[in-house]
Amino acid sequence: MIKLKLVPKILILFFLLLIVAGCEDKHDETPKAAQLDLPKVVQAKPKTLSTKPVVKPVSRIKVTFIELGSIKCIPCKMMQPVMDEVAQEYKGQVKVVFYDVWTEAGRPFAEKYRIRGIPTQVFLDENGEEYFRHLGFFPKDDLIKVLELKGVK
Repeated sequence: MIKLKLVPKILILFFLLLIVAGCEDKHDETPKAAQLDLPKVVQAKPKTLSTKPVVKPVSRIKVTFIELGSIKCIPCKMMQPVMDEVAQEYKGQVKVVFYDVWTEAGRPFAEKYRIRGIPTQVFLDENGEEYFRHLGFFPKDDLIKVLELKGVK
């Protein structure tokens, strides 16, 4: 049998669930022109243009740069701006990944990559194979030389 002290708490919980369930937005979040009463614009294509689709080259990730460190260690903090710059400058060619190995979520990656100290940088080629590893702060100029080994420009 339910204790009398729990009844008010159960009722409050029940009403909160009803309120949350009633607050669900059942509207389509992507507005359509018809929903917004916008005029439909139709643009005529000149007959002189080719109707073949334009194929843009798809950029491939050439290198995955994995930083294993912590947000609390000094050399790791020094690596943060380097990682940000590399991610911006080589977008589409280099994937930058950070694992905080001092957290429960990041600890398995410390084991997976067998790190001995932090920060550790691990570089994987496009096939996921490790081709370079560095321990400690890694200056951007030296790091870029490692990226260039796999054709990153």
